[in-house]
Amino acid sequence: MPLVTVIGDGQLARMMQQAGIELGLTVRLLAGSTGASAAQATADVWLGEYTDEGVVREVSAGADAVTFDHEHVPNDYLEGLIADGVNVQPQPSALINAQDKLVMRRRMREIGAPVPPFLAVETVEDATGFWDATDGAVCLKARRGGYDGKGVWFPESREDLATLVEDLLAEGVPLMAEKKVHLVRELSAMVARTPSGEVASWPVVESVQANGICYLAVSPAPAESEGQRRVIDQAHELARQVAAELGVTGVLAVELFETVDEAGQPEIIVNELAMRPHNTGHWTQDGCVTSQFEQHLRAVLDRPLGSTAALTAATVMANVLGDDTADPGMPMSQRMDEVWRRYPEAKIHLYGKDWRPRRKIGHVNMSLPLGREATAEAVEALRRDARLASDFLVTARWTDA
Repeated sequence: MPLVTVIGDGQLARMMQQAGIELGLTVRLLAGSTGASAAQATADVWLGEYTDEGVVREVSAGADAVTFDHEHVPNDYLEGLIADGVNVQPQPSALINAQDKLVMRRRMREIGAPVPPFLAVETVEDATGFWDATDGAVCLKARRGGYDGKGVWFPESREDLATLVEDLLAEGVPLMAEKKVHLVRELSAMVARTPSGEVASWPVVESVQANGICYLAVSPAPAESEGQRRVIDQAHELARQVAAELGVTGVLAVELFETVDEAGQPEIIVNELAMRPHNTGHWTQDGCVTSQFEQHLRAVLDRPLGSTAALTAATVMANVLGDDTADPGMPMSQRMDEVWRRYPEAKIHLYGKDWRPRRKIGHVNMSLPLGREATAEAVEALRRDARLASDFLVTARWTDA
């Protein structure tokens, strides 16, 4: 059976391993430690750092496909693997658009995807000029490495922006600026694509943020007006276009802002790209025929893609995020039992991670069965129950008293 090397040891790799078991695959993992989330659940674990080219070459030898649970492996390492005949998916020519936000913005503009006004920031004058041009509507971003709200700043004044840029450039942080948009909500459109060009897409979901971290994903994204239905259709087609134009293989998440145009009509703007399974796709484990993790493995091996048909009328995923206070004394297994007593339909997925403030340590999926109408009231109740379940796993308290 095929061997897939996964570089990265987080929860995404862990859940790829779980899907690989059912597919009869061997997953080989490059992990930083034996205690890492994915290493706990994988038999074939190689210890080392993805920043070591020799280690990357060794763990990739003999693999039918090499893939990732993050986008940070240096592209020159991957180019070397490809030159030696290794099947790397997705390839560096696509990955660069998920690694560098400025490269992504420029490429999105080239293919006609909607993006906000943006500028490379190489001097303080670049930043202050952009402030003047946008009347202070500035979002400053680190071009590389930011996630879950990190590497993003919203300066409150021209002077704050100048000081911030001066400090960050002195630290060697490559920067860009883009115009802030009037955010209505965030959407995520996900597709999978094989090297031979087969594409399958899931329903567009609404992503709800808490302090810069995805807290809830609601599938399908509610559409309360004709305008919202139109932008959801646009998001669905845009994700397929991006996958084809960039040559993405495996799973692609196109994170989007829903905003309004000058006439007050809904429109979408591309925020970021992720070329791997994504937090907003965790609902697929229990909400549709083929999960994002199974689909990613099928795709990178260029095997037929699975159905993405929904198994439920609606599914809500709620992240279990470590609380800002100390981890409660109640053992996690007991917390899980309490959740199941109240919500026997809850599907709990844990990552084997210790508590840390705001750390993703698991998620809960809750669904409306097919046959029940996904009314606004029913979906809101589902969101509430998913939040209550995830909050109890964090605090050992029911927040509705």
